[in-house]
Amino acid sequence: MLAAGAGRRMGCPKALVADDGGPWLARAALLPLSAGCARVLAVLGAAAEEARQLLPADPRIVPVVAPAWASGMAASLRAGIEAAAALGPRPDAVLVTLVDLPSLQDEALRKVLAGPVGPGSLRRAEYGGRPGHPVLIGRDHWAPLLAELAGDRGAGPYLAAHGAEAVDCTGLGGDLDIDLPGPQTSPG
Repeated sequence: MLAAGAGRRMGCPKALVADDGGPWLARAALLPLSAGCARVLAVLGAAAEEARQLLPADPRIVPVVAPAWASGMAASLRAGIEAAAALGPRPDAVLVTLVDLPSLQDEALRKVLAGPVGPGSLRRAEYGGRPGHPVLIGRDHWAPLLAELAGDRGAGPYLAAHGAEAVDCTGLGGDLDIDLPGPQTSPG
């Protein structure tokens, strides 16, 4: 779960944002667990110490600090994948989601996880035909993806170039990536 950015357009790190449902970070960290994931690596960066205090006290939620978080999205994804690769036993795949999707439902994560999950897995949620999160990346893809990551570019180009399986998650809340404070509307 990526939550390292400074949230400049938001006015503060998104890992520190809360609404009527509580802290976004807590909600985003618990969501993969409710969908059946064994562990959650919460990738923090800006205001990492403050954000760490918002994480639920659950041993399955592990904070990971992306040291180069200010260089862009690639640094956060890199830190998360490298932390997953260092786990023992090493997981077959990682499911990537974002802190700034407070409307995302666990059903979207379950749909992306449905079917066999293995080292060669590569799946991405789609909302009305547009790519979104969560994204499932099998361990066979980690090294080639890390070799391509740079700056503020995430896994999107890699997923497109390697034929990531699209999983329709329309209506499950993952199409509203919140970047600005105030009321938001769903695209399309």
